[in-house]
Amino acid sequence: MIREPMTSFCYMDISGQVRGRGFPTSVLEKRLASGVGWTPTNIMFTPLGTIAPSPFGPFGDLKLHADRNAEANVDFGDGSPKEHFFLCDVFETNGSRWDCCPRNLLRSAAADLKREAGVTLRVAFEHEFFYSGARGRVGDMYALDGVRRHGAFGETFLAALGQCGILPDSYQSEFGEGQFEVSFPPEEPLTACDKAIILREMARGTAWRLSHTVSFSPRMSPASIGNGLHIHMSLWDEAGLPISHDPKGPRGVSATAGKFLAGVLKYMPAICAFTAPTPVSYLRLVPHMWSAAWSSLGYRDREAGIRICPTFDTFQSSTAEQFNFEYRAADASACPYIQLAAIVRAGLAGLKEGLPTPEPLVEQDPGAFTDAERQRRGIVRLPATLGAALDALDADATVKGFVPPLFLKAYLANKRAELALSKDWTPDEICNRYSEVF
Repeated sequence: MIREPMTSFCYMDISGQVRGRGFPTSVLEKRLASGVGWTPTNIMFTPLGTIAPSPFGPFGDLKLHADRNAEANVDFGDGSPKEHFFLCDVFETNGSRWDCCPRNLLRSAAADLKREAGVTLRVAFEHEFFYSGARGRVGDMYALDGVRRHGAFGETFLAALGQCGILPDSYQSEFGEGQFEVSFPPEEPLTACDKAIILREMARGTAWRLSHTVSFSPRMSPASIGNGLHIHMSLWDEAGLPISHDPKGPRGVSATAGKFLAGVLKYMPAICAFTAPTPVSYLRLVPHMWSAAWSSLGYRDREAGIRICPTFDTFQSSTAEQFNFEYRAADASACPYIQLAAIVRAGLAGLKEGLPTPEPLVEQDPGAFTDAERQRRGIVRLPATLGAALDALDADATVKGFVPPLFLKAYLANKRAELALSKDWTPDEICNRYSEVF
């Protein structure tokens, strides 16, 4: 058969899906200059296959303009079509940036953090997913045999990532049967999110070519282990020096980082609507599941909302360069640009408000993990449902100000529509539906 190679211009929308338009690769240079047309209401698609009530209706036109630095161009070498797409910014037809463009939400937040506080972030995403072709068995947790039994998937997946310029930091069998984890080194925020999206698509593309599927859904069944998306962050000054660590600070946290983290924790109940944005998210965010159910700062604590991560003397980099924090109330049902924009805005608010460093919870503290002690320290239970998270967002004037009014209106309408569709579903049905979507 004669084939005409294709390229797509894409973006990730509110529903956490990569959407866009394709065209013959032969006209790529023309499309790189002109962009491709798009429609405002397209951002109102829910992950459940419906269109939420749209503030745009049938009106308006937009353009997707590709970022040449956010390209996936992968030949799997099996005779299948190449995976070739660019991630895009969304513009008005007059050339101005659209208020609802997810990439620009993050770009603006990162720029304001640098301009107003002199701080930049380095970010790394740690993904967990289930692979249907794993041929797993009971007892495969972190096992060498877990990787062996999933056949060619791992090496093929890593090779695809390599063609996209993504060099993973780790790849391993995880706790769940057929579950795996992959992470990559820290990047500046926009690049980190681009790589997170490309990573998910390469996992899906690899599995499809092996006649299997992957799912990044937060919960595959009510009884199974969940898939987290852990967002690692470190703070750096404008000279490129690390500023997260102070050996004299509480558990090594510097005063600047303490203010940033305090802002994230203060606003975490409301920003959960952005970082854990689906009904299935809240089947994972429950106590005693190694997820994150509390707005706490924990020292190496895998149930904290934010974990202070360990450093290692054997690494070539210094303690200050390694020192980082892990935001844990997140999953891959969210758009990473929106997730990170909300976190950055909350951290910037903490810096501007001069909030004190939260007292880290440590294992040795007597009673530190009781509800009474958490309440004494001002730690709150994070929302237990998507509805509660959306209500927390709607009630928090500060967090609502983190995004443009038009985007907020579209986001709340989209998520309320998704919630209404799923309101009568059992936990099993929620897990089944979302395991297919993500």
